[in-house]
Amino acid sequence: MEARAVKRYIPTSPRKMRLLVDLIRNMNVEDGLNTLKFSKKHPAKVVELTLLSAYSNLVGKLDTGRLDKKEVIIKEAFVNGGPVMKRMLPAPQGRAYRIRKRSAHLTLVVENIEAKI
Repeated sequence: MEARAVKRYIPTSPRKMRLLVDLIRNMNVEDGLNTLKFSKKHPAKVVELTLLSAYSNLVGKLDTGRLDKKEVIIKEAFVNGGPVMKRMLPAPQGRAYRIRKRSAHLTLVVENIEAKI
């Protein structure tokens, strides 16, 4: 059985978030949380909270309601680009430079290991 969690409009660039998501893909949830907890990257906190949400969604789907974090694997994890806010920065001689403030959408899918067997 699998469950998913989606976090949208995260105010960080998708490229920076993909660096973290690539680290935790195909790990079990406990190892993924440990990796994210000790990461120095800014979006690690958002990915950690989304991973906990996906895990609790899976636990809520089960009839027993009990599932160890070692028995759950991160099946899919991907980051898509969100809307880009365009801002202007004053530049020399009356010009203006465009600043693109990117956002990201994060999707995590977790699955019970025993469901694969």
